[in-house]
Amino acid sequence: MSGSLWLLPVALGDTAWEGFLPPATRDDACRLNHFVVENSKTARAELKRLGHPRPLRELAIEQLPEKLTAADIERLLAPLLAGHDLGLMSEAGCPAVADPGALLVRRAHELGITVKPMVGPSSLLLALMASGLDGQRFAFHGYLPAREPDRSRRIAELEAESARQGQTQIFIETPYRNLALFAALLAACKPATRLCVASDLSLASETVASRRIRDWKPLPPPALDKRPTVFLILAA
Repeated sequence: MSGSLWLLPVALGDTAWEGFLPPATRDDACRLNHFVVENSKTARAELKRLGHPRPLRELAIEQLPEKLTAADIERLLAPLLAGHDLGLMSEAGCPAVADPGALLVRRAHELGITVKPMVGPSSLLLALMASGLDGQRFAFHGYLPAREPDRSRRIAELEAESARQGQTQIFIETPYRNLALFAALLAACKPATRLCVASDLSLASETVASRRIRDWKPLPPPALDKRPTVFLILAA
């Protein structure tokens, strides 16, 4: 009998596990001995934070290659076919949601392997919950273009799509470019469009602010530099 693939959420920052995980999720993670992870170093730190009972050197921890091949997928899922349960962990948040791992989950389904998603932090859902924007219709677009004019052109496209569909548009940026993206949003979006900026979610330094573009413009820019941030817009 094959094992089960457990999708294990990871902390969004440096905080005790009790602050972001239900005890049942922590207990399930601590009984696993085989893991596929986005980053081996951060995964070991997370397992140590959770108080895994076995020495970390005794755990089988495989890191996802940057370019995942079909052969890689078969190799990484092999413990499941040998009867072992396997944990999938991203570097932060939920695996396979705005993070690597979806191809492993897809192949597990093809092989008839049970997939078990566990409860834990997702920056995208936390930001959407706190934004006051439309939570019935939304789309995540990952990273926008880093340079102009491509970035502003893409912002205008997403704003137009939001207006057509009444849909919240969600995206992220490399933390050191947050302020540049914020400035581009103020310049490119229409005054009545709503913009939510959610930083350091689930941490003690968490901030969430949601305003129309016209109300953002007179204010000093928020402190976004080097802080993991989710951006959300909803056109009028």
